[in-house]
Amino acid sequence: MKKKGLIILVAVIAVIVVIALSLAGIYNGMVEKQQSVEEAQSTISAQLQRRADLIPNFLSSVKGYTDYEQSTYTAVTEARSAVSKASTVEETQAAEDRLNGAISVWVNAVTEAYPDLKANDQFIAFEDELAGTENRIMQARKDYNAVAKEYNVSIKKFPRNIFASLFGFEKADYFESTDAAESVPQVSFE
Repeated sequence: MKKKGLIILVAVIAVIVVIALSLAGIYNGMVEKQQSVEEAQSTISAQLQRRADLIPNFLSSVKGYTDYEQSTYTAVTEARSAVSKASTVEETQAAEDRLNGAISVWVNAVTEAYPDLKANDQFIAFEDELAGTENRIMQARKDYNAVAKEYNVSIKKFPRNIFASLFGFEKADYFESTDAAESVPQVSFE
């Protein structure tokens, strides 16, 4: 009788251990996917910051041409600051929209006032760098949305959906273009 009770106890303990390990695996998988989403969001922010950091290069290339209009320059500087402070997808989108608008206004004003600027080597390099950065931003958004989709699907499937709600795993927002984000800052020198 003691032997049979011991076997039942060991079997119950073994089942509990298997269930606990399965739950730990599910939880760890969700944590891993959540971290992938955060990493992808960080990559978008880094690329947006890279674009914002190109502006001092632009400033140095136009320095010999103009004393910049202070209000426009201030708008660009504040927009750059907003990009670095953004922490959520919504904040990132809003900061990017603001920066796009400020860059467009400022670049267009400067290039209209100083048409010779388009022949400046530094300015041409800036244009190339900006185009490359826009491509990186587009790829980072695509990668983010793929990782966010994988995470969102993961936390909605049974039985993970139960544990996701128990442990506070929430749906990741997708990076969606707004009307303002649809238009890349126009840097045309033709």
